[in-house]
Amino acid sequence: MSYNFKTEERKKVLEKKWDISSSYFTKNNKYMIVFVNEDGKNAIEVMDTKTMTPIDLPNFDDKSITSVSFSADENWMRMYVGGSNTPSDLYTYNFETKKQYKLSNVLNSAINPEDLVSAKVIRFESFDGTIIPAIYYLPHQASAENRVPAMVWVHGGPGGQTRQGFSSLIQYMVNQGYAVLAVNNRGSSGYGKTFYQMDDKNHGEKDLQYCVEGKNWLATQPEIDGEKIGIIGGSYGGYMTMAALTYTPEEFAVGVNLFGVTNWMRTLRSIPPYWESFRESLYKELGNPFSADSVRLKRISPLFYTDKVTKPLIVLQGSQDPRVLQVESDEIVEGVRKNGVPVEYVLFDDEGHGFVKKENQIEANERIVKFLDKYLKKETTPKDGQESVEEKIEAESN
Repeated sequence: MSYNFKTEERKKVLEKKWDISSSYFTKNNKYMIVFVNEDGKNAIEVMDTKTMTPIDLPNFDDKSITSVSFSADENWMRMYVGGSNTPSDLYTYNFETKKQYKLSNVLNSAINPEDLVSAKVIRFESFDGTIIPAIYYLPHQASAENRVPAMVWVHGGPGGQTRQGFSSLIQYMVNQGYAVLAVNNRGSSGYGKTFYQMDDKNHGEKDLQYCVEGKNWLATQPEIDGEKIGIIGGSYGGYMTMAALTYTPEEFAVGVNLFGVTNWMRTLRSIPPYWESFRESLYKELGNPFSADSVRLKRISPLFYTDKVTKPLIVLQGSQDPRVLQVESDEIVEGVRKNGVPVEYVLFDDEGHGFVKKENQIEANERIVKFLDKYLKKETTPKDGQESVEEKIEAESN
């Protein structure tokens, strides 16, 4: 929309079938840049402000231009270009010569780009007839003759969205033989206000059922082993992992909880004052823990139902996390272990809400895949007298 400060006139400038997430003008107002969240993928238009028509941009095939900026004279454009199967690289483009220049090559040289998998957007119908968008990653070797295990991936939030960007963890899991279905369940952003508000004060219930429906869709795919499907997520997605293991304990074979909320009352009551707008938004969506909403908040908090968990679980947490406190993970691990269920706990003393240090990311990814190999893929233990691969490597290194 545009707004004239003198006349106070409001006018529609541009309309898309997807959310226009942002826009801005270049320094001399020659171009207007528009960012569109197009089915979980960044779509960028650079428009000539005189004609309000898009100009031609370089074509990168299956990659996307994820962000742009302009030189002061507006003759040069800087672009970040990436996709679900590659991290973003930096390019420049000259409008006069129409030439582009690649300035970086971010992908580790030890990685063969052919080993990485492109995401595919799929949709499935949920129990209530709602069509659910999801992003599907399938290992190259998967087929009806070589079925693979799979993981349902749940984004953070609440109200987040899994997008078609590069995820090192997802690519690592897929490279190790696991399909991944990233479900944008009801309440996800990017698909309109109605869809976004569908999970208000409904968390751990219908949004969880949508994740189960994602698992059911996976189980119908000929390349997926329907008996080996787990669930994984971080923050709100970690909560959904624990909700799945407690409220639908027989649906998923394993759970991977990355710093997930397990006690909504404690989490909502511990929001610091400087997150006031965030607090108001969460109270509106989840409920006020200082009101009668606390009854429901306790009912949807997995911490109070750990006796229901029967499937193997791994929990990863940063001890410096201000949003999901360490005690959330400490207590869920303690509770589930009482059931005699296999539980692994990975705690990083120098991480907050999400793991940003490369060495910690590597360890976290390796621990997750090792856990999945043991409890989901269920790789066989070497027979007596035979060395495992790890033992051979250790022996050779010594």
